[in-house]
Parts: sequence; structure tokens; C-alpha cells
Amino acid sequence: MAHRVYEGNLYDALPPELAGRVKLMVANAPYVPSASLSQMPREARLYEAPRALDGGVDGLDVLRRVADGSPTWLAVGGHLLVESSAAQAPHVATHFSRCGLLATVTYCKPLEATVVTGRKPFAP
Repeated sequence: MAHRVYEGNLYDALPPELAGRVKLMVANAPYVPSASLSQMPREARLYEAPRALDGGVDGLDVLRRVADGSPTWLAVGGHLLVESSAAQAPHVATHFSRCGLLATVTYCKPLEATVVTGRKPFAP
């Protein structure tokens, strides 16, 4: 089985024939609130494009767009994974649920990382 990577502006890069067939989707979306960009570590401010970090007023603008479009693309039982801050994770999980995904939050203390996973449920 061939594995492919599609790169682009959210779902614009995906070919239509993938709708409802994606088993695993990972989005590295910006999630830093706009007002917090100046507090990012120096190396992030110097070497990362602002649009790669800036998630809007609450940091969740792009993550919400990712969640909103995911049910169209995910296969039944497929998963969407996104990184967020620990403080944002409950809000992301709630939005995933509103989009029909079964949401879980995983924290990794040693890596200081938080991932929200959404699974498209099986039909009843």
C-alpha cells in the first residue's frame, strides 16, 4: 500500500476521492493566542513564521477549522490528532465533540506536550 502526504492550506490540498477514506489525519496547526506571541521563546519568535504560531484571539481559530472539516474526510473509525496547550485542550475536545468526533486528551508531562484526538465514530 502506498502512503502519500498532501501539503497545503487545510483541506484544499486533498483530492476529492479521499473524502470519507482518511484513516489518520495529523494537523500541526498554530494554537498560540495572538496576544501571547510576544511571550514565545526567543528562538520561536526569530525562526518561526508568525502565521505558523498565531492561532487568533484565543489560539483556536485554525484548530476549529481543522475540526469542522474533518468529518468530511475521515473514514469511519478514523482519527484526527492535533497539538494544543494543556489549558486549551478541554476547549478543543469540546469542539471536536460538536463536530461529531469522540474526543480524548493526552498529556505527556516529560515532553510538556498535549494532544487532542478525535475519532469518527462507527455508525449505530
